[in-house]
Amino acid sequence: MSDFWATKRVLVTGGTGFLGRALVRLLEPLGPAAIVAPPSAQYDLTRPDEVAKLFADADPDAVIHLAARVGGIGANLERPAELYISNLLMGTFIIEEARLRDVPKTTILGTICAYPKLTPVPFSEENLWDGYPEETNAPYGIAKKALLVHAQANRRQYGQNSIYLLPTNLFGPGDKFHPAVSHVIPALIKKCVEAAERGASEVEVWGSGRATREFLYVDDAARGILLAAEHYDDAEPVNLGSGEEVPVRDLAEMIARMVGFDGELRWDPSKPDGQPRRRVDVSRAERTFGFRAETGIEEGLERTIDWYRSNREQAEVASI
Repeated sequence: MSDFWATKRVLVTGGTGFLGRALVRLLEPLGPAAIVAPPSAQYDLTRPDEVAKLFADADPDAVIHLAARVGGIGANLERPAELYISNLLMGTFIIEEARLRDVPKTTILGTICAYPKLTPVPFSEENLWDGYPEETNAPYGIAKKALLVHAQANRRQYGQNSIYLLPTNLFGPGDKFHPAVSHVIPALIKKCVEAAERGASEVEVWGSGRATREFLYVDDAARGILLAAEHYDDAEPVNLGSGEEVPVRDLAEMIARMVGFDGELRWDPSKPDGQPRRRVDVSRAERTFGFRAETGIEEGLERTIDWYRSNREQAEVASI
């Protein structure tokens, strides 16, 4: 990192969330003039008047839009309309307000869920429009992908400098562990820790276990976003990932071993697997702004498990 951040007032939406806290922690030592990262309750980003008030209060030179309504497969199945409209509106109003106020740089976070269900592996950014997303998370994925269209349209018509990043599945300390909103890693950690404590003989796990996922440690993701915000200025989207693909069955066995659960993992194939495979091509991020993930899956899991065991009450608060 250079002195790029030294004079900037940086607005981080979602700055008190899982990824936002990690990003703010890494941004602080870079010495920006100000970091504005209000809690979600302070401004309703689905309302244009509230977004305008946020920008008036923050007076940003750079915007990093992380705020999102997210959840695992269960949340996507139960609240698809809510996830669609809230993510679409938040991103739309943030991009437009940044344009109206001539903010020099806006960084927008997309999602791996935007890719087509049967994307060739590894997922290349050129494949983003080659099909419909996996059904269980399509509303969320499409809402986030629409923000790429918005950013590119504004760039062509108004010259607005917005960049768009596509992170893979994030994990790490500070993740959400409540069953209503958790993704696969926190869900498995919670189940296996509790089963080990009870001396249970089995843990039920959704799906067949054959699906694969690529995981990116939250601090690596935050570092990648800051590198892109400083060094990348092109219209094309960029994947952020580790480049490592892990079968969910292997992941579950790894977590069970690490937390000391020695019972049976009972797979329930009547529950959806989600997208069959996920692994992204990480070459564009490395080539254009020098990003490469540093934290391996086992090291990241150890840190996440330790954090969960030390912060159970905080980890299991339900929010979406």
